[in-house]
Amino acid sequence: MPHTRTLLQIAGDLNDYSKYIDGLRVLPVYGGSSIDSQIRALKRGVHIIVATPGRLLDLMERKTVSLSTIQNAVMDAADEMLNMGFTDSINAILADVPQQRNTLLFSATMSPEIARISKKYLREAKEITIGRKNESTNNVKHAVFTVHAKDKYAALKRIVDYYPQVYGIIFCRTRKETQEIADKLMQEGYNADSLHGELSQAQRDAVIQKFRIRNLQLLVATDVAARGLDVDDLTHVINYGRRTTPKATPTVADVPDVPERRILPSPSSTCARRVSCAR
Repeated sequence: MPHTRTLLQIAGDLNDYSKYIDGLRVLPVYGGSSIDSQIRALKRGVHIIVATPGRLLDLMERKTVSLSTIQNAVMDAADEMLNMGFTDSINAILADVPQQRNTLLFSATMSPEIARISKKYLREAKEITIGRKNESTNNVKHAVFTVHAKDKYAALKRIVDYYPQVYGIIFCRTRKETQEIADKLMQEGYNADSLHGELSQAQRDAVIQKFRIRNLQLLVATDVAARGLDVDDLTHVINYGRRTTPKATPTVADVPDVPERRILPSPSSTCARRVSCAR
């Protein structure tokens, strides 16, 4: 799986589920943590490895982990791993796993690349679709504000000012944009902070905790960094930097990044019900 936070959640869940199975050992393997301690744990023996592709491949190249006896391989968030450039790593890992195995692949989308990997590595595969495409929560009101690109930040502030009790996430396209928008909001006195991949794991955990306990009103984040974040009772989710491909999201306000004819109308139409956002 691609994200450390989700990886640690899954590893924790596996430990909870297996607490009545004597001796079952689960090891989370990811970058940013000591590789030496992970190697020592591997040498003692583990039953389940929950890993990011890069760190697992590193351990394979060091000959400190062998996948020759793997019986079950699970790829979670396969579409995100491909988007993050892990295609070669995934191919290298799956090529090293025995052909006689059970393979599960989870993906929010079925892109041509996902289809190719499925065809190459899955045998007699069955596709299971849960929910409907682009399905969203029915208690969310959607609004699109079409503004000139130069007015986007002013539009964002106007929405936030109109709802002083706002508790929401602002999604940006890049790490640079995320940090810039968060810095500008904080400099102007808004209760905001950033969440993106250039922060250390400790910094990300601190920001997320502040947001969860409502010591933070506005979380400015990239899609990748916020994936797996589970927060209740959000009032707003704002797509400040639009994704190039559509994705089902509980979006309250969408501010397109293109020059247009109309300027921001009254933000009264952005009022949303309280929502839970798990991205």
